[in-house]
Amino acid sequence: MASRLRGALLPDLSPWRSSRDFRLLWVQGLITFFSSFMAMVALPLQIKDLTGSPLAVGIMGAVELVPLVVFGLYGGALADAVDRRRMLVITEGGMAVMAVILLVNALLPTPALWPLYVVAAGVSALAGLQRPALDSLMARIVPHDQQTAAAALNALRWQLGAIAGPALAGLVVAYAGHATAYTTTAVGFLVSVALCSRLSPAPPAHDAEKPSLRGIAEGARYAWSRPVLLGTYAVDLAAMLFAFPNTIFPFLADELDAEWSLGLMYAAGSVGSLLLSLTSGWTSRVRRHGLFVVFGAAGWGLAIAAAGWFTNIWLVLLCLAFAGAGDLLSGLGRATIWNQTIPEALRGRLAGIEVLSYSVGPQLGQVRAGAVAGWTGTRAAFWSGGLLCVASVGLLTAALPKLVGYDAATDEDALRRRAQKEGTAAEAAL
Repeated sequence: MASRLRGALLPDLSPWRSSRDFRLLWVQGLITFFSSFMAMVALPLQIKDLTGSPLAVGIMGAVELVPLVVFGLYGGALADAVDRRRMLVITEGGMAVMAVILLVNALLPTPALWPLYVVAAGVSALAGLQRPALDSLMARIVPHDQQTAAAALNALRWQLGAIAGPALAGLVVAYAGHATAYTTTAVGFLVSVALCSRLSPAPPAHDAEKPSLRGIAEGARYAWSRPVLLGTYAVDLAAMLFAFPNTIFPFLADELDAEWSLGLMYAAGSVGSLLLSLTSGWTSRVRRHGLFVVFGAAGWGLAIAAAGWFTNIWLVLLCLAFAGAGDLLSGLGRATIWNQTIPEALRGRLAGIEVLSYSVGPQLGQVRAGAVAGWTGTRAAFWSGGLLCVASVGLLTAALPKLVGYDAATDEDALRRRAQKEGTAAEAAL
């Protein structure tokens, strides 16, 4: 009984055992996350030290958004046309170069401000190019029936980086300076390049088209024609648009007379998703992944609404942790559906569209939260956004019933993708 309970709760390690490339990417990703968080903390702190202006720090977000969207869409088309391993090696190497530029600038007697914005835009562009290749690679290297387990393990990797990375980065910057942080970042990316170079080649199909606007439009048309896929994008976008209140956390902490809790507010969501990752073994046995998307997003909205109602800071933090768990559950469903249904020839372009929804939703959500907080108050911005999230998920569920009805064992696209993958594996074995 105890062993069955552990098996149902502990993370499913099947992808780790069955795929050498998954192990390499998992370790590479963990190193990259730590390296990235080192720069993510050091860079805005250096802008603050140089200018003393909150506006100057905030401009960095605007500088990063456009390259992420543009290069994310182009990177999706590129991922379908070139070797994805090569894209990972080149983009990780490019990020190492960006870190070296920051290091050289930090070592100058008087560091300049403009290189910090140039590097921020450059890193955002490289991330946009890389993410579709990285996301689309998972369907190739992980067996069809292990996609949910792989998504849970990848989420666990991200959470370890998100929780420990900023804390470690803050200590390094505080006690060793910006130059040491940038050196650590550069070394981490160089190690990542070495790991990526050991991956198996991931060439495109022999008849793959060159990247073009027509190719990107073809991917968008495919997503629009598939209600299940369209539902995953729409639900995620709605949840982030209406219930992403991170930008007003400082104001909520002030209203609750708990300024000391601000860091905990930012970390609570990651803690909640980490706890779900550590008890995610049961998710590998579920076939109705559309339910993950819907219930996870609705749970996220309810938890955010509850955070706006409670006045006890510990209950607020508990709600934010539940919100993080709901967000992860929805993310597991989305990742599984994408990797089980999207044809190999379109996977990169669809991943590029996912980058678009991933980046635009939270940005618009922060604008909504700030505007509503200024109009009706901070707590009202929380609960109204959470309830709008739940309502929008309900409307989308009614409009796209195939999302809720998705079953990995019966869905035509999932069965077709499974057959294609098994045929490719059989050819490789001959």
